[in-house]
Amino acid sequence: MHRLILAVGAALAFLSVTAYAQQPPPPPPYGPPITQEQAMKLAAATQAEAVKLGQNVVIAIVGPAGDLIYFTKMDRAQYGSIDVALKKARTSAAFRRPTKAFEDGLAKGGGGLSILLLPGVIASAGGIPIIIDGKIAGAIGVSGSPMGTIDAQAAQAGLDALK
Repeated sequence: MHRLILAVGAALAFLSVTAYAQQPPPPPPYGPPITQEQAMKLAAATQAEAVKLGQNVVIAIVGPAGDLIYFTKMDRAQYGSIDVALKKARTSAAFRRPTKAFEDGLAKGGGGLSILLLPGVIASAGGIPIIIDGKIAGAIGVSGSPMGTIDAQAAQAGLDALK
């Protein structure tokens, strides 16, 4: 009986270590906010990608606390995207993750539906944290394409140009 208890204990310890090892790494800490110059470069590259994709988008860039640093609306971008882009950026900064993570959580259903209870969260791809020197310097939110994945592609292109 004693051996059975030891075997079960060892198995549980192994499983807990394995489960712990599979946990995602913690998000980066907050750092100083992105500068206006950096935000303008980020927005220009994001807009260039949107043009390549044939989309008219709204781009919002916020600091780590969600305060607006830079904003632009392309000609012919829909007015509804103004608030959506800002909410995507603020959600991404506040929760230190891309808004696509919330979209994926909702798609799973079940416990993922609790995302609907989080105040201020928008669960649509297109919000991505801005990481500078390993710290969150803010986030970008892009809205206006018919699919959030296209918004996210434009935002990522902007982030890639900032590096």
